[in-house]
Amino acid sequence: MLVLVAPGQGAQTPGFLTPWLDLPGAADRVAAWSDAIGLDLAHYGTQADADAIRDTAVAQPLLVAAGLLSAAALGEVAPGAVAGHSVGEITAAVFAGVLDDATALQLVRTRGLAMAEAAAITQTGMSALLGGDPATTVPHLEKLGLTPANVNGAGQIVAAGTLAQLAALEEDKPEGVRKVVALKVAGAFHTLHMAPAVETLQKAAADLTPADPRITYVSNKDGRAVATGGEVVSRLVGQVANPVRWDLCMETFKELGVSALIEVCPGGTLTGLARRALPGVKTLALKTPDDLDAARELIAEHSA
Repeated sequence: MLVLVAPGQGAQTPGFLTPWLDLPGAADRVAAWSDAIGLDLAHYGTQADADAIRDTAVAQPLLVAAGLLSAAALGEVAPGAVAGHSVGEITAAVFAGVLDDATALQLVRTRGLAMAEAAAITQTGMSALLGGDPATTVPHLEKLGLTPANVNGAGQIVAAGTLAQLAALEEDKPEGVRKVVALKVAGAFHTLHMAPAVETLQKAAADLTPADPRITYVSNKDGRAVATGGEVVSRLVGQVANPVRWDLCMETFKELGVSALIEVCPGGTLTGLARRALPGVKTLALKTPDDLDAARELIAEHSA
């Protein structure tokens, strides 16, 4: 069984969209999306520097657009399940037929702007902890006032909080943690610091008419499959201020009998986690169009 997944914020790198825009029709599609949401996606995906694409209001629409563009380049895909990490859940909602491209991009534009506004209230950030045992790490983070915002599995937890709290973590690592790595994000996402963004998204979501998933949609909230479009959207809204449980998503992949996992552009993060947490599962990250042929072969071998 094939699982199709979409990465979250921090996966973007300068110029990563450039080779994808050479595909037939891709530049026109991205231009239409850019006009619809008032953001020059082609510029940010090809010419902007790392600081510019670190901006939450830019990074989130850019990641969803890249995911949709690279998935479309694959052609017909019949995965057994789909999932996304954080903002990647919006991309996955399109894969599952819950939202169309235009609605997803409007929603993620609203999400990015709202989260950027919430992040501007207090200086906050996120750091990945490498190594350690969650049973030890999580209480230690809470002692420092930090939130385990992403529990990613494969020994990785991402802490979120104020910059002062994160600085304290650097000096006082949990037992067994080898390294603390600051992430390229501009706020403490998936924490109470994002509560104002939840209110904004609730208002935007009230106007949506989502369809029920056509494919098993695995949620970040608890790793469970979600049966209705209304519940998918409700979880997309609440997820902004609550932890991402990617570890539980991967447990569900195991239960579903996953045999292959493809991560859409800009792939790499989730395939890395899968290689450590899902031994025996074939993985492939769509980084450039050069990866498309190998991905299609994997799809042919493992599609439902």
